Amino acid sequence: MTRRDMLLAALVATMWGFNFVVIDWGMTGIPPLFFVAVRFAVVALAALVVPRPLASWKTVVGVGLFMCLGQFGLLYTSIALGLQPGIAALLLQAQVVLTILVAALALRERPSRLQTIGVLVGTVGLGVVALGRGGDAPALAVVLSLLAALSWAIGNVISRNAGPVAPAKRLGALSLTVWSSLVVPLPALGLSAIIEGPDAIAAGIAAFGWRPIVSTLYTAGLCTLVGYAIFNGLLARNRSASVVPWVLLAPVVAMASAALLLGQIPNLWETVGGLVLVAGVFIANAQVRRRARPAASVMVAEPPTAGRAVLNRSER
Repeated sequence: MTRRDMLLAALVATMWGFNFVVIDWGMTGIPPLFFVAVRFAVVALAALVVPRPLASWKTVVGVGLFMCLGQFGLLYTSIALGLQPGIAALLLQAQVVLTILVAALALRERPSRLQTIGVLVGTVGLGVVALGRGGDAPALAVVLSLLAALSWAIGNVISRNAGPVAPAKRLGALSLTVWSSLVVPLPALGLSAIIEGPDAIAAGIAAFGWRPIVSTLYTAGLCTLVGYAIFNGLLARNRSASVVPWVLLAPVVAMASAALLLGQIPNLWETVGGLVLVAGVFIANAQVRRRARPAASVMVAEPPTAGRAVLNRSER
């Protein structure tokens, strides 16, 4: 990678990491599922200019339900319940471990020795974070965050099984992100009405001031559309093995920004568990990095902001 591309990769990881704090900051007074519906309604507007991906509607709907609605609905709810943004960003990295497990079950893909070691190490790290969680976050918030990682992992496998969804000239995986967003707003709004209640939605609309607007524009516009466009460009110019590790900066940025801006300092066990989890993710990806080839068409799962797994048929 050139110095310019490394700076761009660091910029994207920073945007995705800081996004967790922006979500928490903007969601005050807004029901989380309603907030998800608003976010993806904004992302879906890009379908007016972004071409439809070369994927079946089954794939588009599957990615929309698991990678978008399931992941973000559970993530936003966990943060609303009190999970610190930095810890949420960290726990979502479990998607790398879970993707390997889901692929092994659903696609009969036998994990390599390094991937197996990475899964075991990552699982230990998750256990340390969950058992040593600090602050006022209830156990339910931690569970929901891990379920968000699982939903993201299932979405990854759906994308992986679909094969290349779009050549570079059709904006790559950005097209799948945008068009799968069309699946989210109405179901999210319906779930909000059932779980959070019409009164909560009405109160959320009344409370939708400049902070939720800025948060939505940042998450939907800057992180999803701009961030994804930059990330796809990096993947087009470089080996995915050179680009993907930069995503591991996202939870570091999330935890640092939460500490500096919100005063949320992770305790010793959260720090140790987080380091172990990141080590597991790094080990699980080691095999991919060694075998990687220049990616002509790559499946990238845009992180909520913290980084998504890149699943390429030539690399698994």
